[in-house]
Amino acid sequence: MTEKTALIVGGTSGIGLATARRLHALGAQVHVAGRSRDRLDAVAASDPKIAVHQADGGDAAQVTELLGELGTVDWLILSLSGGEGMGPIAELDLDALRRGFDAKFWAQLTTLKAALPRLAPDGSITLISASSARMAMPGTAGLAALNGAVESLVRPLAVELAPIRVNAVSPGLVDTPWWDGMPEDARRAYFAHAAGLLPTRRIATADDVAEAVVLAATNPNVTGTVLETDGGARLVSLA
Repeated sequence: MTEKTALIVGGTSGIGLATARRLHALGAQVHVAGRSRDRLDAVAASDPKIAVHQADGGDAAQVTELLGELGTVDWLILSLSGGEGMGPIAELDLDALRRGFDAKFWAQLTTLKAALPRLAPDGSITLISASSARMAMPGTAGLAALNGAVESLVRPLAVELAPIRVNAVSPGLVDTPWWDGMPEDARRAYFAHAAGLLPTRRIATADDVAEAVVLAATNPNVTGTVLETDGGARLVSLA
C-alpha cells in the first residue's frame, strides 16, 4: 500500500483517527482533515507520520484547495459528524436537527462532490452513517432520518461513479468522543446496560469500527454496500 494515498475528513478523533492509524500501519500515505486546530495539533503530536490539514468539510472551497495540495487520492473516507438531532419528535428542536444535517450529511456530500476530480479512477469513497438508520428506538427519529440520508447515497453513487467504489459503514454504540456531552457516570451506566443487551455483550471501540472502514475502503470487490458493525444492536431492543 506504500503508493496509496488516503484522506480522512473528520479524522481527528474517534473512528476517523482509528482508521487513519490502521491505514498508516498498512503502509498508506495518510492525511487527516478537520476544523479544530487543537485536535489537529494533538494528532500531529501523537502520530507524527500522519499529515494533518485544517479544513472544513462543509466548505467546498476549502476542500478543493486541500485536494489541490494533495493531488490524487485513492481512498476518501468521510467521518464527519455532529452531536445534534436526538430527542422525542414532539420535543425535537428542528434547528438542532438542521445543524446535525449540516455537520454530517451536507458536510459529507459537499466533501464528496468537491473531491471527485481528484479521486483515482480505481479509488473508493467510504461514508460513515450509524445503525439508527434502521433501528426503531424512541427518540431517534431525527438521527434515523440523518443517517438514512447518508446511506441512501451509497447504491446510486456506486453505479453512477463506477469504477470508483462507494460504500458506507454503519456503527452502533461506540465508545468515542461523540458521547462526551453525557456526564461520565451516566455514560458508563448506559454503556453497561446496553452491553448486557447486545448479542456481543460489549460496546464497540473506535478501532473495531475502523477495521470495517479499512475493509470498505481498500477491498476492490466491495461497492454499493452498507457494512453494519453494530454488535447486533439491530436484532434486539436497547430501550
